[in-house]
Amino acid sequence: MTRLTAYVEGIGLLGPGLNDWPSGAVLLAGASPYVPQATVLPTPAALPPAERRRTGAIVKLALAVGFEATSRAGMSPATLHSVFASSGGDGHNCHEICQTLASNDRQLSPTRFHNSVHNAAAGYWSIAAGATPSSNVVCAYDASFSAGLLEALTQVVVDRTAVLLLACDVSYPEPLHAKRSIPDAFGVALVLAPERRESSLACLTATLTDAPADRIADPLLEAARSSIPAARSLPMLRMLARREPGRVVIDYLDVQRVAVEVSACR
Repeated sequence: MTRLTAYVEGIGLLGPGLNDWPSGAVLLAGASPYVPQATVLPTPAALPPAERRRTGAIVKLALAVGFEATSRAGMSPATLHSVFASSGGDGHNCHEICQTLASNDRQLSPTRFHNSVHNAAAGYWSIAAGATPSSNVVCAYDASFSAGLLEALTQVVVDRTAVLLLACDVSYPEPLHAKRSIPDAFGVALVLAPERRESSLACLTATLTDAPADRIADPLLEAARSSIPAARSLPMLRMLARREPGRVVIDYLDVQRVAVEVSACR
């Protein structure tokens, strides 16, 4: 595979015990102990009231990390191409649809239906951000973060344009949770650009490898990494937080993983 290189301009982060990128970076760098706490999803204030009332967890999560990343990059979200990656979309909405279809009254609300599609978060993002550039949505089960990263990097390299990557996963209620046991919501967003700027945070170069995926020594962080697909990004985020050059291997396919070389720009 061709080496794919891009520059990180901004990062957004929200997950259990990780409330944003600055505070999360302190924890990931090891400067403070990581204490997992339930993820609190903010109200998506950028949406009009009617759309705001209809949003589910996956939309709130995507908008939160997306706006944080673009704000930290100093880029207008309306101008960025985007890639959304999620292993399953809105689990709570899926649960409600299953409950309705299993009941005597099987009339499904239009709101439930339009929130059931996998690109719902991308649609709400276009409304909230006023974004009109192209948006791709990928799903690869537990490999969804790596699939999204490769898609975003490919667009950066081929089209020579900045791309916003958003990888988000949320939990399922029971009984679906017993079969898909994602414990909490986790989202990460990266603004990736083809050229280095004065404000660039780091350079990423991705290739495929058959080396095993990196684990995290901290058992609590490793539990999040291994149980939430979007949190497969945590080993890479730790390296970015530490501003250390190095190589990290991220879960992808059974026979191939994604190796990412990280070098800090400042």
